[in-house]
Amino acid sequence: VQLQASGGGLVQAGGSLRLSCAASGRTFSVQTMGWFRQAPGKEREFVGSIRWSTGTTYVANSVKGRFTISRDNAKNMVYLQMASLKPEDTASYYCAAKIREGSSWNYWGQGTQVTVSS
Repeated sequence: VQLQASGGGLVQAGGSLRLSCAASGRTFSVQTMGWFRQAPGKEREFVGSIRWSTGTTYVANSVKGRFTISRDNAKNMVYLQMASLKPEDTASYYCAAKIREGSSWNYWGQGTQVTVSS
């Protein structure tokens, strides 16, 4: 499975941005897609996930109410809609995929940079 994240950029605080993750290859094996982020000097942080088949989502408390995850099964796309962005949301954002619930994340895309200016 190959993953490609896109949509990052520079945005002012309070603004919105939508990240996309395109999945290709053996996507039928994917059970869950996730989003992570990593700021310079900080550990990678889980942002949220979505079950591929049911669309059930989970987002971290740090972004709950501001970030929304969705998917388009027909296009093999997953989205991270970010609103009310804060400077502390500045990070490289990565999408990931796992083939089994409870397992580690099997596949990772390259990061897309999000910078939120104050």
